[in-house]
Amino acid sequence: MPESNHNPLRRRLIGAAAATWLLSVSRVGLAADATIVAVRVWPSSTYTRVTIESSAPLKFKQFLLNNPNRLVVDVEGVQLNSLLKDIGGQIGNGDPFIQSARAGQNTPDTVRLVLDLKTEVKPQIFTLQPVAEFKHRLVVDLYPAQASNDPLLALLDDYNKGQLDNTAPPPEPTKPKKGKAGTDRPIMVMLDPGHGGEDPGATGPRGTHEKDIVLKIARQLKQMIDREPNMKAHMTRDDDVFIPLGVRVAKARNLNADLFISIHADAFITPAAKGSSVFALSEKGATSTAARFLAQTQNDSDLIGGVKLKSKDRYLAHTLFDLTQTATINDSLKLGKSVLGQIGDLNALHKGKVEQAGFAVLKAPDIPSILVETAFISNPDEERRLLDPDFQQKMAQSILSGVKSYFSQGASLASRA
Repeated sequence: MPESNHNPLRRRLIGAAAATWLLSVSRVGLAADATIVAVRVWPSSTYTRVTIESSAPLKFKQFLLNNPNRLVVDVEGVQLNSLLKDIGGQIGNGDPFIQSARAGQNTPDTVRLVLDLKTEVKPQIFTLQPVAEFKHRLVVDLYPAQASNDPLLALLDDYNKGQLDNTAPPPEPTKPKKGKAGTDRPIMVMLDPGHGGEDPGATGPRGTHEKDIVLKIARQLKQMIDREPNMKAHMTRDDDVFIPLGVRVAKARNLNADLFISIHADAFITPAAKGSSVFALSEKGATSTAARFLAQTQNDSDLIGGVKLKSKDRYLAHTLFDLTQTATINDSLKLGKSVLGQIGDLNALHKGKVEQAGFAVLKAPDIPSILVETAFISNPDEERRLLDPDFQQKMAQSILSGVKSYFSQGASLASRA
């Protein structure tokens, strides 16, 4: 006789199986929730960035409160953990935008992040897909709400709106910039320390970050240039801050720079790679496999550093070169040769000639531009040298000597009416 479904024992077995199934489903649901794996804060004089990294994509809601000024971000599908609890400890006294920060479990599946602000801000909040060693990221960028005289902020605002255009003529120069460079006005040099902020660049065996080394070299080089009677230097960044590649180019053009020098200390697929290099932009493709590899790693900086949207900077996607660009590349090669010759007296050269590749940061159509690989940070011996302040100072001096040699050979300089 078939067992009845009303049998008490059968009902208990079915109930236990159902409970086990529900528990399994519940665990699957929990496993699908995001786990916060890192929380980072990057303050700078330009903007402050807060990054929340997680194992899965994050959903969020945001709103601003007044009296006092606060930004509230509700992050859904996560549980409060020690990383989120400790976010307040990452806020330094020198942060220009954030006074303090705290996080709490607002609902069973939502963590509320509260940023107490020092001033009114214009937040940009967005998510990023995994790239390189990073998992999913939620990015909170805090820009000042009030208009400022900082030209970099204006360029970043255009970039975030997708309105940056490096194909347009540069702005009219101000009075101090008029006349012939080096005679009627100083030669304007834009120094570009690679990477920054969320983008560390290459990392050496000792854990040294490229972004830190190149910023130190660039600061020393700026001081040296500013001491020259007929030269003046600016920097694309002077903080540990992420600046998109197109904005770096735009800042150089906005300030009517005569030269653009990007400073790096990259890595290669083998720690045996060593030596200094100088690169210029290529019209036809990379001159070597290594040049192509290094250009790709540098061009990935925007993905790693994290941008809200893909830039609509038409020039960076432009593949055709006009006569102005061709002439600029020729001048870049001459500048690169002079700098390479001076660096060769300090360090072994990876290649004895200026190489070329499609570096996005070198694509100013009207500014001779080079990228200097000071040394391979992935090489243990060269990492050790890069950490030496004396080597940093000598590298800066070598680059300046190369620039001065370039001008002493009769390089043509722009005259702005």
